[in-house]
Amino acid sequence: MGTCLSVSMPCDQVVNQVCQCLSVNGSYIYNLSENLAALHKEMEVLKAKRDDVQGRVNREEFTGCRQRLAEVQVWLNNVLDIEDEFKDLLSTSTVELQRLCFCGLCSKNVEMSYSYGKRVIRMLKMVKSISYQGKFDVVTEKVHVIEVEEMPIQSTIVGHEALLERVWNCLMKDGVGVMGLYGMGGVGKTTLLAQINNKFIKARGSFDVVIWVVVSKSLDIQTIHEDIARKLGLWNEEWDKKNENRKALDIHNVLKRRKFVLFLDDIWAKVNLPTIGVPYPDVENGCKVAFTTRSRDVCGRMDVDEVMEVNCLGPDKAWELFQKKVGESTLKIHADILDLARQVAGKCSGLPLALNVIGETMSCKTTVQEWRRAIDVLTLSASDFSGMKDEILPILKYSL
Repeated sequence: MGTCLSVSMPCDQVVNQVCQCLSVNGSYIYNLSENLAALHKEMEVLKAKRDDVQGRVNREEFTGCRQRLAEVQVWLNNVLDIEDEFKDLLSTSTVELQRLCFCGLCSKNVEMSYSYGKRVIRMLKMVKSISYQGKFDVVTEKVHVIEVEEMPIQSTIVGHEALLERVWNCLMKDGVGVMGLYGMGGVGKTTLLAQINNKFIKARGSFDVVIWVVVSKSLDIQTIHEDIARKLGLWNEEWDKKNENRKALDIHNVLKRRKFVLFLDDIWAKVNLPTIGVPYPDVENGCKVAFTTRSRDVCGRMDVDEVMEVNCLGPDKAWELFQKKVGESTLKIHADILDLARQVAGKCSGLPLALNVIGETMSCKTTVQEWRRAIDVLTLSASDFSGMKDEILPILKYSL
């Protein structure tokens, strides 16, 4: 509150200024101290209400089965905004109170005090309004989590049918928690893992959630966290701001209550499961982790229960796949093309990626000369073959 001062000014000027301050709008000035105190009190009430709502949201989101309502998040954001504005207003309150004179009835600068007092009243009304809006019967809603998302797979898959069944049967054993699939690039590991993922669609109810994460050579923990969190319904902008350890803890607290399957595709080094928040699978929790890698050493470092190698296709299966990619109509155009096609398929060395890419390229080659040229190119300079540089060599170069 300002102090009584002795000032020297004409009497009529004093009377005029005091009258301005005591007018209806002058309450912005002579009630400033009381208005600031009321604002402080309302802000404390709003902060307490904010803490209560945020606490409810955090508790209900904790399991990953629920997410905050949009209107609740908007309200929480509004509280943050008004808090910032309140701090800004408060930073000059001492100066504004010292500006008052005539025992707080007037101001040394009526215009500035009037403007400040008006801001205080405006904010007081806003705080009361926001506080009133913070009455929520419900703060979250149930997250719709798709148990299994079907992975897109090529329409033509040949050669690993028996291996698929072996991998599936092995993974489903009670004593198998972690399984590794290894083999050179392009051999079909990802396709095999995707087929395993899709088999869980028919086994709905056996597991609570099936998660697919592409790891790749970079091993970006933040990306892994985000992929898992999105699947569990944890991810939002606020969650994304948390540090790595907090994210891992949130993921762990959800997954330890779920029977889950986690697929990690294309890992190049050990992925420490606790670091990404994944409880280690065991007989008790019945969870599963399966991954693909190019290195058997990585399988060892992942402490696997089972490891299987994915090999190139044998001659018969390789030819079967190549025929399907080229198409029967092309192979029957000329009697010599069938024999030439077998030679081209042989140049692929049973690698599914090469059989697919080269088979697709040759599907539109309808002359014997084109097929003979393909054999020459693959024999003398395979890198010059169509699709080799863009689709095959980038995958093979780390496997050779």
